[in-house]
Amino acid sequence: MIRRVVTAGATCALAVLLSSTALAQGVAVGSGAASPIAWVDDATLVDSGGIAIAISTIRWMGSGASEVNLPVVDVAFGLTPRVQLSASVPRIAGSAGAAGAAAGLGTSYFSMKLAVVDDRKRGLKIAVSPTLEVLSPGVVEWLAPGEHRVQIGFPVSAQLDRGQLRLYGASGYFTRGAWFMGTGAAFIVNDKVAVSGGFSRAWRRSIVPDVPLADRDRNEISGSGSYALTPSVRLFGSLGRTIATLEENGAGTTIGGGISFFFTTPVK
Repeated sequence: MIRRVVTAGATCALAVLLSSTALAQGVAVGSGAASPIAWVDDATLVDSGGIAIAISTIRWMGSGASEVNLPVVDVAFGLTPRVQLSASVPRIAGSAGAAGAAAGLGTSYFSMKLAVVDDRKRGLKIAVSPTLEVLSPGVVEWLAPGEHRVQIGFPVSAQLDRGQLRLYGASGYFTRGAWFMGTGAAFIVNDKVAVSGGFSRAWRRSIVPDVPLADRDRNEISGSGSYALTPSVRLFGSLGRTIATLEENGAGTTIGGGISFFFTTPVK
């Protein structure tokens, strides 16, 4: 049996990204060590000297099992106009089901986002985000022989801005054999409200050659919204649901929400 573990440190940041001065978006929900994840991000960076922090909770439910991550802490720092450092660290608060994960540290992500293209005239941005994935102790117990706790991801994202609308897509690879891609759109409704929606797909190589690809992939549609309490404080929530995904690959529903803060460094 494959243990289901929600490795979704950045999932709740989905709605936060709707502000250009917020955390980078990520969707990273998995099911144990065997399931692929999708890290879907746009190409916007936190302003140089800025710090974005999101504190959230997320609940995954599927096939008689569930898991709650609380808190999930996401932090991003604008090192330079073209370099952003970020971390996503969840705590597993509890789970239900025969294969539930024990409470403790969840799978964490540490990344450096590099702006490759920032063409403001055309509204086009491209970024690469080398990412370090540190699997939770619960996932490590279920790793196949030869698999390691620390993995590296190579996401590439592109973004096109058109007024209040932001279109983005991402694709990449994690060294534990998972490929991913996704696309989405975010719309700034007004000064306080923003919404987004997207689709992601991830798939993983099988150690068994005759296992069909459909038996080792994960597909998810998601939506989110955020509300600005102040220019630097936002409440957000998100909802995701898998489609055409097997139970052992993390089929289910993910609900999250939280609050984000953005701090700037005065320019001298």
